[in-house]
Amino acid sequence: MVKPFWRRGTSMERSKISDLTKNDGLTWCNDLGLHAFGEFSVATIQANSVMEDQCQIESGPLTFNNPDVQGTFVGVYDGHGGPEASRFIADNIFPNLKKFATEGGEISEEVIRNAFAETDEDFLMAVKKQWRKNPQMASVGSCCLAGVIGNGLVYIANAGDSRAVLGRSERSGVRAVQLSVEHNANVESARQELWAMHPNDPNILVMKHRMWRVKGVIQVTKSIGDAYLKRAEFNREPLLPKYRVAEHFTKPILSADPSVRVTQLIPEDEFMIFASDGLWEHISNQEAVDIVHSSPHQGVARRLLKAALKEAAKKREMRYSDLQEIHPGVRRHFHDDITVIVVYLDPQMVQANGWASPLSIRGGYSMHPSS
Repeated sequence: MVKPFWRRGTSMERSKISDLTKNDGLTWCNDLGLHAFGEFSVATIQANSVMEDQCQIESGPLTFNNPDVQGTFVGVYDGHGGPEASRFIADNIFPNLKKFATEGGEISEEVIRNAFAETDEDFLMAVKKQWRKNPQMASVGSCCLAGVIGNGLVYIANAGDSRAVLGRSERSGVRAVQLSVEHNANVESARQELWAMHPNDPNILVMKHRMWRVKGVIQVTKSIGDAYLKRAEFNREPLLPKYRVAEHFTKPILSADPSVRVTQLIPEDEFMIFASDGLWEHISNQEAVDIVHSSPHQGVARRLLKAALKEAAKKREMRYSDLQEIHPGVRRHFHDDITVIVVYLDPQMVQANGWASPLSIRGGYSMHPSS
């Protein structure tokens, strides 16, 4: 089954965008489109048996009652244990953001945090409702990276290890500026934060297979979902033993509270790259920025995917063409699902706070091996 991206807009806009949309086996891309502050390019590739990454771009009004509050919302949701949590986020986080922005009258750090918290709480309620019928839902989670651009600012909120990187023009070239804070147990700051939150739990972090893991089972230290690590009521039968942690707990082990950074955009800011961890496993911030800076806008997200896949093939001493022949599921041994969104920033449009034509794109599909 293939679940395609979709776009709302005029029939003319849809026809223009469809000319730049490609679905080639496990890869889906929207090579070029327009958002409120410039152009964008999106690409995804599936590696798991079921695509666990989801993403979206929303551009236009950010509240339900005030058309003057305009902006662009970008989300990358890197699921683990299954696709249910990432799909749930894609369905719910932007409406939640609009709800809280409507109540507050503007976008703010508090609005974004509330949107993350409500989305997580709603997913945990969904787990509770399906507990007897589908206990596996308690072991499903997702990283959540969200960016909101408007009024000359960009808010970057992150729970997990996806990453947002800014390309900023300087005399010596275009410099990569990381905008997001990552929450992965193999990042020193993430370990320190988790130890500080659980000072009386010596087993909160365990080294396993040369990697730090929370309770020895998961690398991310913040996520949406993962109910079995947030509420003890889900850390029991009928959830399978391999998904449960041995120690009883009363305080949630994982948090959905994102790190939030606010950056004032300047004319030298050319573009932003939002991507799941699958990309950053294989190419560095500066390598990604150099590729975007030196490439045409059309198809640039696809070029980033290809660069990552070539590096993944090289690490396994195989040809890129051979990697392309590997089916999903088995392919996960070579690389993860990857989602890349490149958002260009037109200085004049940023200064004028964009344009009002609404845009809504949602991405993430699954091609099963039998299809």
